[in-house]
Amino acid sequence: MKNITLLGATGSIGMQTLDVIAEHPEDFRLFAISFGENIEKAKIILERFQPEKIVVKNEKVKKELFSPSNNTSIEILVGEEALVEVSCHPKTDVLVNAVMGSVGLAATLAAIDEKKQIAIANKETLVTAGHLVMRKAKENGVDLLPIDSEHSAIFQALNGEASSQVSRIILTASGGSFRDKSRADLEEVTIADALNHPNWSMGAKITIDSATMMNKGLEVMEAHWLFGLPYEKIDVIQHKESIIHSMVEFVDKSVIAQLGTPDMRVPIQYALTYPDRLPFSQTESLDLLEVGKLHFEKMDLQRFPCLQYAYDAGKKGGTMPTVLNAANEIAVDLFLKGNISFLEIESVIEKAISDHQSIEDPDLVTIQEVDQSTRMRILSQYK
Repeated sequence: MKNITLLGATGSIGMQTLDVIAEHPEDFRLFAISFGENIEKAKIILERFQPEKIVVKNEKVKKELFSPSNNTSIEILVGEEALVEVSCHPKTDVLVNAVMGSVGLAATLAAIDEKKQIAIANKETLVTAGHLVMRKAKENGVDLLPIDSEHSAIFQALNGEASSQVSRIILTASGGSFRDKSRADLEEVTIADALNHPNWSMGAKITIDSATMMNKGLEVMEAHWLFGLPYEKIDVIQHKESIIHSMVEFVDKSVIAQLGTPDMRVPIQYALTYPDRLPFSQTESLDLLEVGKLHFEKMDLQRFPCLQYAYDAGKKGGTMPTVLNAANEIAVDLFLKGNISFLEIESVIEKAISDHQSIEDPDLVTIQEVDQSTRMRILSQYK
């Protein structure tokens, strides 16, 4: 029985993680959760899974979630320090970091120090502080088990293989909501258009990132840290069906690919059960006869400049990825609130990285300061 601490329980990855836990009640127990402001979802989770601890965003959410007359044995904690507390708790066996943004970084670093098993879906942790995270993981002998379907595919393809014999890795990209639209078509797209992903069921922020291709750019930077490869050995191709989740090419030109139906619960379960596998009844087997054909296209970096921004920021290193990530989070939020157009997301990001002088080998405090100053500077322009 593994005790799971789930950060970001009410988000898309969090809810799908709960599906996996529910599928195997004899193998997994939900020990602690955190969530932002989705109180109705949180109440359902608490009633169904009865975790021992819950971390809420602030006192306002705590008050709304639990009335004084509500007699509960669940311990209620508040704020980012509480995320660290539950992540490092002696009862936590596996930390699932499924929060959006950089809020989960400190908790992940602390959990690594406590030698917890880490299942990571939070891109920003590796994008902004990959050098710190991987250094700690190596020092403590901790494996970072990727939940993203692409990185899970690469992780599985590399099992039993020598990293020195890898020629390159190939990340596949669906192309997102606007993969068949021209640049001119994008000038008038709506929020609803952008949130209509053709293959995957995901949260709003990651769906927009998929439409801009920033999601794939963040995945390129994740792959750089997770698998220790230079950016020149990380390629991206468009694959509309999302059946091949990613591939590894070796020096002898052999290619190993991992295939499956587009269901995030499969890589989530693999991260929780690693190095073993368990049955999963809630998804269908892949039927290649029904699929019929698979399609592949070269990524057009003029069409998707956010992917190029990510490659450039990753190669620059230092605090540049932090600025890229912070600018993207703010730009996506501004778009979802109707304050900027879809194409202006790119403009916000491009200006932020162009204006920034990167700081080499930043510590955690520097990363947090650059992150916050970037956000404040952008927001001040849209008041």
